[in-house]
Amino acid sequence: MTFKLVTDSTADLNETWAKDNDVTVLGLTISLDGMTYETVGDNRITSEELLAAMQTGSNPTTSQINVGVFEAYFRQEVQKGNNLLYMAFSSVLSGTYQSAVMAREMILEEYPEARIEIVDTLAAAGGEGFLVMLAAEKRNQGQPLDQVVADMKAVSPYLYSHFLVDDLYHLMRGGRLSKSSAVIGSLINIKPLLWINDQGKLAPLTKVRGRKKGIREMVEKSLEDLDYTTVVLAHAGDTEAAQKIEEYLLDESGVRCVIQLPLGPVIAAHVGPGTLAIFTIKKSPR
Repeated sequence: MTFKLVTDSTADLNETWAKDNDVTVLGLTISLDGMTYETVGDNRITSEELLAAMQTGSNPTTSQINVGVFEAYFRQEVQKGNNLLYMAFSSVLSGTYQSAVMAREMILEEYPEARIEIVDTLAAAGGEGFLVMLAAEKRNQGQPLDQVVADMKAVSPYLYSHFLVDDLYHLMRGGRLSKSSAVIGSLINIKPLLWINDQGKLAPLTKVRGRKKGIREMVEKSLEDLDYTTVVLAHAGDTEAAQKIEEYLLDESGVRCVIQLPLGPVIAAHVGPGTLAIFTIKKSPR
């Protein structure tokens, strides 16, 4: 028996791809200038709209998916007789994962024979999306739910996520950088390179002076010990830089496939305009 695959809007998946591959995307919400916006559906806020607002001084905040949303979706699918696999945004970065766990427990009390599997990807953005795409590929090849769950839990520790942030202000606003460090760093043109560590937390990796050097450092670290020749590349508004990185990866590094998944509004709200990111699967775990 096949199963339904579901994830959340932090995976930054292409909407057409998600529909074509029968992947359901549930949305976190964004508060911006006194209004609350959805991140999925026809009336969702786009990354372009959010980034434009941030460049004029707006300070968005994000909210997790609540228990009720998961409960309603899980019940709907269970009543249809479907098994479920939810690929979740890192539990360290959001309470969304815990909301899903609580909803599952509620549904299982009512439907004890239901199958609702939840995988904490310990990832975000294109990294989370990378794992969802792998899960969809395996399901579409006919692999059963148990095998896909085991495979996703096995590969997740080998997924590397590198983010080059252009503006330190947004890290300061989110509490990941002190105000003094942000001011000094901006004055001397410091560009922090961040990664998602083995605990699923966004953490500083190194600091580089200048954006060009930062891009080189990010590419080098992303390509070390590479296992998969497919790479996911993301950007928050800087399409030109992303295109140059893609061309380099395909021409110079031995990478065979680059999938661009532009940063969605949830992650962009925290890292800000100009951010670039590369997601790779390596031979050694984080």
